[in-house]
Amino acid sequence: MGDTVEPAAMRIDYAEERGLSPAELAPDWPTQFGRWFAEAVAAGLPEPNAMVVATADGAGRPSGRTVLLKGYDARGLVFYTNYESRKGTEALANPHASLVFPWFPLHRQVVVCGGVVPVERAETEAYFASRPRGSQLGAWASPQSRVVPDRSALEAGLAAAAARFPDGEPVPPPPHWGGLRVVPETVEFWQGRTGRLHDRLRYRRTDEGEWIIERLAP
Repeated sequence: MGDTVEPAAMRIDYAEERGLSPAELAPDWPTQFGRWFAEAVAAGLPEPNAMVVATADGAGRPSGRTVLLKGYDARGLVFYTNYESRKGTEALANPHASLVFPWFPLHRQVVVCGGVVPVERAETEAYFASRPRGSQLGAWASPQSRVVPDRSALEAGLAAAAARFPDGEPVPPPPHWGGLRVVPETVEFWQGRTGRLHDRLRYRRTDEGEWIIERLAP
């Protein structure tokens, strides 16, 4: 099979000596995340706010997908979804999640683990109002994660939503649609280094609610 590519033979050595030390870190994870996020934007990475969201059902069976970060602060990191989608139902029934920001060109990633809580409805409404009209109608049209017979079923749903909310009328968020906030328990900053001896520095919230910084072996 001449077209076969062997993944085991694929290697890129992160030869640059740019590392990460505790002395370089900001005193809190939101500030440090903001620094790295700004550098990812400045580097021209495509969709630097794209992140892998991993959830699990009640039996512990995991699932993952890529979504877009829509906000962050000391309370956590926020994304929006249909609450009846797979990620929505899993995150609400088993309120724990992990986020991964894979900033490959910078040889960096950020890994967040923590609990999940819905955002307040007013926050969801404010964000939804900022979305393009097509995205607003799509939230009404798509039964996210459910089996549909074909593309025409989605187009019919979109037509029905457009008829329900004619041009010029505001489109409210569906009652089953809203934000989820991942409240971090750990936030790890990973910097690739040569020889696979990467730097991994993690902010961890203690049982007393304080944040400490730890180095993890690569």
